[in-house]
Amino acid sequence: MKGLTDIPGIRVGHVSDYEALTGCTAILCEEGAVGGVDIRGSASGTEETPALDPGHLDDSVHAIMLAGGSAFGLEAASGVRRYLARRGVGVFYGGEHIPIVTGAILFDLGLGKSNVHPNLAMGEAAAAAATAEAVAEGAVGAGTGATVGKILGMKHAMKSGVGSATVELDRGVLVASLVAVNAMGDVRDPAGGKIIAGARRAPESREFLDTAEYMKRHSALAGGAIAPKNTTLAVVATNARLTKLQARKLAEFGSLGMARAISPVNTMVDGDIVFALSLGSLAADINSLGVAAAEAVAEAILRAVKTARSMGGLPGLAG
Repeated sequence: MKGLTDIPGIRVGHVSDYEALTGCTAILCEEGAVGGVDIRGSASGTEETPALDPGHLDDSVHAIMLAGGSAFGLEAASGVRRYLARRGVGVFYGGEHIPIVTGAILFDLGLGKSNVHPNLAMGEAAAAAATAEAVAEGAVGAGTGATVGKILGMKHAMKSGVGSATVELDRGVLVASLVAVNAMGDVRDPAGGKIIAGARRAPESREFLDTAEYMKRHSALAGGAIAPKNTTLAVVATNARLTKLQARKLAEFGSLGMARAISPVNTMVDGDIVFALSLGSLAADINSLGVAAAEAVAEAILRAVKTARSMGGLPGLAG
C-alpha cells in the first residue's frame, strides 16, 4: 500500500530544508473533497479551518497544507493556493479561481535554525512536487524538524517525522492516514503499550523516562518544564461518500488513533489536529470507517517514528 495516496484523487508533496530542519507537506485534492476537522490540542495554529465546518458555505476543500515553522509556517498555504489557482482549481468568481486551502502548523523551532520557516515559495514547491506515488516517510516535509518526548527538554527528545498508513475494509472501501508527529509525549505501540520513542532519562541514554508517569510524580510542574513546542497533525481520507458532518465525525474517530499511540496526548501544550477528507462514491457506515480511521492514524504514528533518521543531534529509530 502507498499510504494516503491510496485514495484516488489525492496527491502528496514534500519540501524539506535539511539545513534549517523544517519543511512542509501539501495534500492536494484538486477535484474537491468533502472535509472535516477535529481540534483537540490547546496550542494549535490553523489556516481556513472554519471552511470545514458543516455550517460553512463552501462544500469542498482543494488542499491541506501541513508545515513546520510555528505560526510563520502558515504562509506556506498561500503557496499552495497560488499553485492551484494557476491550474484553474477552486471556486470561480470574477475571472479568478479561488482554491480552498486549509491546514495547520507545528512547532519545530527548537531544532535546526529557528529563524528559517516554510514560506510561500516552499508551499508552492511542495504542491508542485505532489504525486500519487507512495508517500515518502520519515524526516521529510512537515516532519523534517519533528520530535517527540520533550518533557525534560530537547536534549532528552528523539527524532520523529511523517508516517502514512492505509486500512482496507470490504467492498473496496479504504481509509488512509498521513501524520506529522511532533508530540510532547511518548509514542507507544498500541499492541502492548510499550514506549518505542520518547523522552530519554539522559541525553546519552536510550532508556525511556515514561512521560506520563513522570508527570504524575511531578504534578507541580505547572508548565515550567513543559513548553508549548509541540503538535501532532493528521489527515485521514476515504474513498467512501460522506457529508461534511460525517467528515467531521471521521476526524473525531481519527483522534482516537492519536490517543492510542501517543501518551500523553491533546495536552495544553500540544496543538493536536485531525483533518478528514472524503473522495469517492462508495457507501460505508461512518462507524466502520471510524474504526479504520483510528487504526490508520495509530499505525501512521508508529511509522513516523520508525522511519525517522537521527538528525539535529537527536537519535532516530531508523539510524
